[in-house]
Amino acid sequence: MTATIALVDDDRNILTSVSIALQAEGFVTRVYSDGETALKALIENPPDLAIFDIKMPRMDGLELLRRLREKQATPVIFLTSKDDELDEALGLAMGADDYIAKPFSQRLLIARIRAILRRTELAQAGPAGDEESVGGELERGRLTMDTARHRVTWGGANVTLTVTEFLILETLAQRPGIVKTRNQLMDAAYQDDIYVDDRTIDSHIKRVRRKFRQIDPEFDAIETLYGAGYRFSEE
Repeated sequence: MTATIALVDDDRNILTSVSIALQAEGFVTRVYSDGETALKALIENPPDLAIFDIKMPRMDGLELLRRLREKQATPVIFLTSKDDELDEALGLAMGADDYIAKPFSQRLLIARIRAILRRTELAQAGPAGDEESVGGELERGRLTMDTARHRVTWGGANVTLTVTEFLILETLAQRPGIVKTRNQLMDAAYQDDIYVDDRTIDSHIKRVRRKFRQIDPEFDAIETLYGAGYRFSEE
């Protein structure tokens, strides 16, 4: 079945370009220029996934997500022109599924959409509903990763990661003790030869550590090797 994607952004150029790109990939799109207009439509006729700009007039993306989550659990990706960790932290805490900063690659956005839709499909199927989930767990000390459903726990407590953060952590945890360079982590998290600079990977690592330390203040399983990269240390 063709997935329907709702786009909410006050920038009409972004609405048009992203909508065209998604339609070329076989998605059905609905576009809204502000959160207030979008809210009623999203509740009455939920899409398979929604993409929100954070900074919008009338109702911003954070408020739109908060009010949407009172009614339903449609997957949401945030777009923002600001590299604002506070906005990201609030959005993810409220139930957003991923966060992509403007300017962004449309190929990256499409890859994230497909990953989230697949994760949602597997979660709805349940353990007995998808044979691919069998043997899909990665266990490293206190860390457990369900690689089919993108679920993560640390000592039994759930850790909410974006798709990008999950892919970076999975790459590190697959081979504990082995140093992964920033380029290797970029290749794992950003496909189709999409370029990101070293600081982007460093920022993701910082955010992953912060999320684990909210659960376990002593978390130190991701080690930095200055000038080389990062490695996962299995307890």
